[in-house]
Amino acid sequence: MLQIKAVELNPENPFTWASGWKSPIYCDNRKILSYPKIRTFVRQEFSKLIESEFGGVDVIAGVATGGIGIGALVAQELDLPFVYIRSSAKGHGKQNQVEGVISEGQNVVVIEDLISTGGSSLKAIDALKPLNVNVKGLIAIFTYGFQQAVDTFQNESFPVYTLSSYESLIEEAAEKGYIQKEILDSIMEWRTSPSTWKQ
Repeated sequence: MLQIKAVELNPENPFTWASGWKSPIYCDNRKILSYPKIRTFVRQEFSKLIESEFGGVDVIAGVATGGIGIGALVAQELDLPFVYIRSSAKGHGKQNQVEGVISEGQNVVVIEDLISTGGSSLKAIDALKPLNVNVKGLIAIFTYGFQQAVDTFQNESFPVYTLSSYESLIEEAAEKGYIQKEILDSIMEWRTSPSTWKQ
């Protein structure tokens, strides 16, 4: 992620999120799809995770938009059907929020590209509930590890797994020289109070 700049770190000139939060990090996992070796690695790691932790999966569901590309690749690897979940129902046609073929009682694993607060992930899973399917788990490439996300998922019946996390990313970035060690405290402080950092 660091090598292909899917993640950029810039605490001196922070990014502004849609929420208005200032952030020393910007994560764009869509870039992974442009690098065949890296997307293959992510696809294979997701597939191994699904086989080892879930078993008996009938459908892979990608969350629009970041989870669609990698989710379709994982479904192909596992020879499973794929559906995707829109952020909201279409305003025309059949007004679907879940696109593709999925049946009542099927076991589903949901794929996200990243988890921030967990709100969009939970909203996507809520869209599956009227279909009476069994959500076995949620997996993502990356999590910021916000306490808000932990709180969001704590009352859910499914496990959440990620391939990488904010802590491991920052450690790797410092070790490989992507960032200076003297700014580590500032970057880690952001994670504990992102809404007030550098405001």
